[in-house]
Amino acid sequence: MSTTSEPDPLTRQLAELDPAASAYATRFVDLLLQAACERRASDVHLQPTPAGLQIRWRLDGVLQGVGVFSSGESADVVSRLKVLAELLTYRSDVPQEGRIRQVRGGVEMRISTFPTLHGERAVVRLFAARQQFLYPEELGLPAPIHQQLLLALAECSGLILVCGPAGSGKTTTAYALLRYLTRSSGESMSLMTLEDPIEMALDGVAQSQINPTAGFDFDTGLRSLMRQDPEAVFVGEVRDRTTVEIAYQAALTGHLVITTFHAGSAAAAVSRLSDMGIEPYLLRSGTRAIVCQRLLRRLCHCAREGSRTEESLGLDVGRFRVPAGCPACLGTGYSGRLVVAEMLSLQPENVGQAVLERLDSNRLEQRAVEAGMVTRWTRAVEAVERGDTSPAELRRVFGWTDAASERKR
Repeated sequence: MSTTSEPDPLTRQLAELDPAASAYATRFVDLLLQAACERRASDVHLQPTPAGLQIRWRLDGVLQGVGVFSSGESADVVSRLKVLAELLTYRSDVPQEGRIRQVRGGVEMRISTFPTLHGERAVVRLFAARQQFLYPEELGLPAPIHQQLLLALAECSGLILVCGPAGSGKTTTAYALLRYLTRSSGESMSLMTLEDPIEMALDGVAQSQINPTAGFDFDTGLRSLMRQDPEAVFVGEVRDRTTVEIAYQAALTGHLVITTFHAGSAAAAVSRLSDMGIEPYLLRSGTRAIVCQRLLRRLCHCAREGSRTEESLGLDVGRFRVPAGCPACLGTGYSGRLVVAEMLSLQPENVGQAVLERLDSNRLEQRAVEAGMVTRWTRAVEAVERGDTSPAELRRVFGWTDAASERKR
């Protein structure tokens, strides 16, 4: 066996298992999933290679190696996952998706398999335990954004857009908003969703998963859903013009609509929607709020003071800290994550006028800042200055060419 990092107890436990034993795959999967839950991994990757089954997992958003294990039994390990997820074990030539119904420690798990050159690859997606991130106040959003979101949720119509790149926690935030609605309304509000896939069951919400092969896509589903008399609707993600238009029509006809959208900033979300053909008047009148967020790894307690000249990476910050590494953080220097977010309202006159004039995202963001919006970049730099995260982590997530960062240099 070879590893991609220093061996830890899990790596040793997995390496000590006897591949010839009849219960090898069962024991291997049990140890792996248990450790993934304990260490709060978000994903576990099982990749067949010529050298064996490579195991990696994503901790705090970063993929890290666990080890490479016996190639002879790699298919059995993936088959065991397929059994748990109730997938077809005799089909390894097509992708499959499923769920592990026996929830471990309150953590929901979704399995995805995919055929590759050296065998069947599997990815286990782990969702936050039921007791985590239940409501908006537990997300760690800045207080002004939290308060503005609650005001938006108190409205009876309009569209709330949660945007960001993949892995930025958009669905977690959207689910928290839905839970808040169920808590605040009791049984007096009809809540429905359209998702692909349903990532977690929500009490008090009628959730539906689209099935494009059966003709049940977001477009068809959202049109039909409007006849189910909902007050609030969550659309897992808006991806095309037709779905966006229906969402805005619902938002303008007495429905509160929550959805997610891939965009690098709140202003960029407006520009993308405009490029998709959504009329400026719909954007201005139908949008209740746009939240854009990113997740940054939080420094472990072992972090040390950084040197301004050597480690600030061009950031205009004073005192800051950098990762060191200790057993508690598995040598990474980080433990947990924090959210940095911005919230764009199209209600201020100068911002709304910018939308109507179809100004580009940079000029729109400038108008929003003039109206009081604090950008995601500013909040990220503040997190560095507080010692919550490091310049290197900020650069890893935001890169070097973020438009807001260039203006702040």
